[in-house]
Amino acid sequence: MEKTITLLTAYNESTYPLIGHGKRNAQVLKEAFANIDDSLNGDMYGSGKVIEHFQDKMAKLLGKEAAVFFPSGTMAQQIALRLWSDEKGSKKIAYHPLSHLEIHEEDGLKELHHLEPILLADENRPVLLRDLKELPEDVSVVLLELPQREIGGQLPEYEELEAMSAYCRQRGILLHLDGARLLEVLPYYGKSAEEVCALFDSVYISVYKGIGGIAGAVLAGERSFVQQSKVWKRRHGGDLISLYPYIVAADYYMEQRLPRMAQYYRDAVELAGYYRTCGALCVRPEVPVSNMFHVHSNLQKTQLEAAFIRVAQETGIGLCSTIREHKAGGIYFEVSIGDRYADVPKAKLEEAFGVLNEAFKAEESGSLE
Repeated sequence: MEKTITLLTAYNESTYPLIGHGKRNAQVLKEAFANIDDSLNGDMYGSGKVIEHFQDKMAKLLGKEAAVFFPSGTMAQQIALRLWSDEKGSKKIAYHPLSHLEIHEEDGLKELHHLEPILLADENRPVLLRDLKELPEDVSVVLLELPQREIGGQLPEYEELEAMSAYCRQRGILLHLDGARLLEVLPYYGKSAEEVCALFDSVYISVYKGIGGIAGAVLAGERSFVQQSKVWKRRHGGDLISLYPYIVAADYYMEQRLPRMAQYYRDAVELAGYYRTCGALCVRPEVPVSNMFHVHSNLQKTQLEAAFIRVAQETGIGLCSTIREHKAGGIYFEVSIGDRYADVPKAKLEEAFGVLNEAFKAEESGSLE
């Protein structure tokens, strides 16, 4: 009896997997260190040339006075919100109901810092100015995520973002940017990182998502804010004796991939166009505004998995590795474009979507195997 292959296996064994930069294996670190001199000294408890140089470089990129490297974005953002809450003397903070802090951190913000989140907007769209106008007087800080990952990477238009920033400053509300994927939205906005970050009092970026480093995050803002964040970093256990493997990798891949963000964005727009040719699938947002988007369907999960396995086996194209149930009904998967996409021959891509549409037609006639 033939063993049934899983979607994950089919994707991993495909000739052309479409998502991301590549496998997260030891080669990622080996490549980053390939040209590093053996005499490079590591950092020690947050001090040393290797970490200080990178932090200065990131502060300049983001247009802020100072920056600090954290081992995780979860730590960095909780600390940022705690600092702003203390400064304003209010535990009330506000963010989107699908913020990472709300759905992926086991209530860390509430349990560790006793902050009181107010959820902005509904779950299907980004936060807008009209949402901020409904905030209570004593809210201390608003967190905006650009792009909003859990809804396919949607964004407010830049003029809306400017209006929200101006409104917060008028009301004395601090504004923090969850910019885990900030660098990936700059091509759509047509702005520099410094221009976008100027609208915010503090900003966090990831160095492993679109950048493709090992792990870690950067928190940036005014010098006094960053100095206070270092105190809390130590309190959280984030001052590891050395972080240089993360920093060397972050610096290396930042240099490699920051110039490619516009290409990743164009590639995502192109791939979304292929998905829109499939009647059984719906792209969200319809036209991507970054290198990522979500694809939704009302098919059964097993049906879509079977179709994608067939595509991988017949064409060598791995469309995705995981399909999830959506709490509102239906199924979806996430597409995030990186280096891999450029290696895919266009003829192969067109062949893959031809096979996919054939599979959907076969399903309609009851013959999909």
